[in-house]
Amino acid sequence: MTVRTEIREKFMSTLQALGKAEVTKAEIKSICANLGISGAQWFTKDESNRVGRGKYLVPNPALISMQANVVPMKKPVEHSSHRIVNVVTDLDTTNLIPTPYRNYVPFGDFDDIVSIVKSNRFFPVFITGHSGNGKTMSIEQACAKARRKFICVSMTPETDEGDLLGNYVLIDGNMEWRDGPVTTAARQGAVLCIDEIDYGAQNLSSLQRVLEGKPFMLKKKGELITPTEGFTVFATANTKGKGSDDGRYMFTNVLNEAFLERFPNTYEQQWPPTNVEKRIIKKELDSVGRGDDDFADKLVMWADTIRKTFLDGGCDEVISTRRLVHIVTTFGIHGDKIKSINLCLNRFDDDTKASFIDLYTKIDAGINPDAPPVVVPEETMSDGDHS
Repeated sequence: MTVRTEIREKFMSTLQALGKAEVTKAEIKSICANLGISGAQWFTKDESNRVGRGKYLVPNPALISMQANVVPMKKPVEHSSHRIVNVVTDLDTTNLIPTPYRNYVPFGDFDDIVSIVKSNRFFPVFITGHSGNGKTMSIEQACAKARRKFICVSMTPETDEGDLLGNYVLIDGNMEWRDGPVTTAARQGAVLCIDEIDYGAQNLSSLQRVLEGKPFMLKKKGELITPTEGFTVFATANTKGKGSDDGRYMFTNVLNEAFLERFPNTYEQQWPPTNVEKRIIKKELDSVGRGDDDFADKLVMWADTIRKTFLDGGCDEVISTRRLVHIVTTFGIHGDKIKSINLCLNRFDDDTKASFIDLYTKIDAGINPDAPPVVVPEETMSDGDHS
């Protein structure tokens, strides 16, 4: 082994001993000073190690030997018992800043969400509202606007503490630690979105310390995680954590009051105002090459009427903004309005579907529900069509 290779190995092992997924330039300089070496330009100039301005990825053990120009050993590398090597995941290497969605139209509490995200403060927020009204997208697009890292994890009844905080995985015969999305977000100072949090079962108490913004313990690993500045948590749910009495949101849970108390603010996300929803649907129609402002207006009027009827107890279902987008996407494929509406209403029972179709034909007198499907010649379709 050459002196050069030995120095690089010492540098990498010291880097790994920090137990971090990322390190700063200052931390690299500190390591070099402690080792008595002038610098580690071979490491910092390697673009595969760079994750941002002045920030560098700590490679996993399999990559260390490659960077040190050493042939990998056939036997597993032995690590000291007091040090656990972290597994590098996509969350550690992917650009976590969301891409702005060109069809997104802000509404409701979007400006507040942007302000919270931009503040870089730890400020947990609970957002509740009907399915399909844009709760999660509002957080994602706020992060896109603020150029903030965004990590979203969806809860299920089976989601446990290990899924959230991290656990051991077996790699090449060795048990190695893999950070969960909560821990990764805390290390990287990212915005964490816990989607459908009211589907979580018995293990949400493991997040109570996290929701205080204080250092939290990885019990299985014995490591204390101090969240990086900028880390915060949003939670979305169809209920307010009190369960669903009407049965519309099956398997949602009553959340512990001590857990809910960790959220300073709760936002009640409403449906977009009709003028905003029309803009959304018109943009979606344009994006599938079927620009039709009159169709957009009638779809929104139809959905709004159904929602008002629902609030008055006249029906048991609603048409969400997401379902309107589904109709538009289907229309982009088939080019047939009533067929697209029918296909997107098939999820409802027959009586509900029939009443919704009947209402639409009254709003759009030019629609014949019994007409044969429209066949659109392929050569007449624009490049924007999805057919």
